[in-house]
Amino acid sequence: MNLSIFLGMLGAPEIILIIIALLILFGGRKIPELMKGLGQGMREFKKASKGDDSNGTNTSGSIEEKSK
Repeated sequence: MNLSIFLGMLGAPEIILIIIALLILFGGRKIPELMKGLGQGMREFKKASKGDDSNGTNTSGSIEEKSK
């Protein structure tokens, strides 16, 4: 089954049902933490896919020397 077809079949009632199920399973306090973790993971994935590495290492894993 094609993913775009599946996502096209979701309507408002289905989305509301999914949200209610998530609230029941995880509780209202845990969901913001889960979303924060998901956002951070997506940000890190985008950085890695672009090759942007701002934490001081290059793609080979060695530490870049800072020029004085």
